[in-house]
Amino acid sequence: MSPESADVNGNANEIWEVERLLLNLKQNIKYTFVGDGAGFDVFQSCSLLVLITTGQDKVSKLEGGVGVIRVDKEKYNFSYILDSTERRLCPTDTSIMNIFDRKINFDALFKFSHITPSTQQHLKKVYASFALCMFVAAAGAYVHVVTHFIQAGLLSALGSLGLMIWLMATPHSHETEQKRLGLLAGFAFLTGVGLGPALDLCIAINPSILPTAFMGTAMIFTCFTLSALYARRRSYLFLGGILMSAMSLMLLSSLGNLFFGSVWLFQANLYMGLVVMCGFVLFDTQLIIEKAENGDKDYIWHCVDLFLDFVTLFRKLMMILAMNEKDKKKKK
Repeated sequence: MSPESADVNGNANEIWEVERLLLNLKQNIKYTFVGDGAGFDVFQSCSLLVLITTGQDKVSKLEGGVGVIRVDKEKYNFSYILDSTERRLCPTDTSIMNIFDRKINFDALFKFSHITPSTQQHLKKVYASFALCMFVAAAGAYVHVVTHFIQAGLLSALGSLGLMIWLMATPHSHETEQKRLGLLAGFAFLTGVGLGPALDLCIAINPSILPTAFMGTAMIFTCFTLSALYARRRSYLFLGGILMSAMSLMLLSSLGNLFFGSVWLFQANLYMGLVVMCGFVLFDTQLIIEKAENGDKDYIWHCVDLFLDFVTLFRKLMMILAMNEKDKKKKK
């Protein structure tokens, strides 16, 4: 057999294989023609998309549950894609796709291509400072609860506020970086001390509330942070006005509750505060990214925003769990 004949037979076999697959699509699968554009037709079958392209420079890889067949203008060109596509196509609308056949690209999972490298470096500094704050705040809480060397009170609250104002008033520069880190550590320590009375209350009710509240806060904070990092830039900045309005409403309800003394209003304020702080995690994270993109590299002050979000979220969740546990004990 001549090389020309072998090539013709090979092309004919390829054409037959792809036509058989397309015929199988039409006969055995209820598919919907979605549309055509940019050189390819799109079919939807179950939860899958089948792309039939008409050029060599089109998409030619499998990703997620999407099967791709590349069809050249002169001949059908599919190579290994045909087998993978056949495995991923479901024979009926009620078939379940084999999720274990998917390949997860862990390298792409932790890439933030929409964030510039300089901003990514800035975020690393922010979260490193945040980790430092968490460690120092835990030490402050330990000092109050266990050693009683420093007790939470008016002086610790004023000291925390004073350090935050001092930190805010000190300009960010290479010369003042160490000084501002010291102020940040002092602020975090006194903030941890300030959590002492709430921690004492929860320990008296049920000591297991503390690890539960911390793990819950960490999970909530991580999920909303990742949502903000993976989302399109500026997509959550619209929340700023809504969150500030909600904070104003919470403040007014708290002031009003001083006169009414309603337990229901107090609980509603706690739950509303929990939701609002989740929104602030989204908003502040994207705001930090935008500030960094515009040249604001004050990672220490940006860390303060996230640290306050975490502490407030932890306090709200801890009080909610404590109240629920107290109600359970009353019913018993």
